[in-house]
Amino acid sequence: MTTAHLEAERADIAAACHQLAASGLVLGSAGNVSVRTGDHIAITASGARLADIGLEQIVVVDVDGALVGGDFAPTSELQLHLDIYRHHPQTGAVVHTHAPKCTAVACVLDELPVLHYQQLTLGGATKVAPFHPFGTRELADAVSTALAGRSAALMANHGAVTHGPTLDLAVEYTLLLEWACAVYLDARALGTPRILSADQQSAVIDTALRLRYGRPQSLSKEP
Repeated sequence: MTTAHLEAERADIAAACHQLAASGLVLGSAGNVSVRTGDHIAITASGARLADIGLEQIVVVDVDGALVGGDFAPTSELQLHLDIYRHHPQTGAVVHTHAPKCTAVACVLDELPVLHYQQLTLGGATKVAPFHPFGTRELADAVSTALAGRSAALMANHGAVTHGPTLDLAVEYTLLLEWACAVYLDARALGTPRILSADQQSAVIDTALRLRYGRPQSLSKEP
């Protein structure tokens, strides 16, 4: 197999990396992105600069991490990606960044509380995985634990990781998490943030379901 078999997925990853860099969420080679298709995973190569990454720097591995396409070694965080896919069968993409607001919060808190209802999209309060050196089994295990029931986690003194059924959603979750961290930091600078209670969060979920929040709703009467 060659990387050409996942050319569309690799092109999507390159575009996502460029978007993340343009948004100020990645710097240099810090960060990695992957997409799963069947038994293969397209993933950024180790040392690739995400702002200008090309398709040749996005390699293909199997679900055990063996390189099956490409001329570069995969990211050092490969195990992190493999574990997320293993624990979340419906996940189609993983995004890891050193986004500045996320990283700042991950240097202080053990959990990002729910200040705004949009955080419920990520599964509620965002756990902070304990610090372990990058690329280690210990870090992958800690992040997997923090992601239980959630689409996002912070990594102590390191960064953030999100996952979703599609790459577009995984990137959207990364942007949302960075925004939520910025809101927390701004609120904390003004005083003591008001955290949404469990009852308030449940009420939001009930309302969102009733109003089909976040879904396009056509007003056309045509069948």
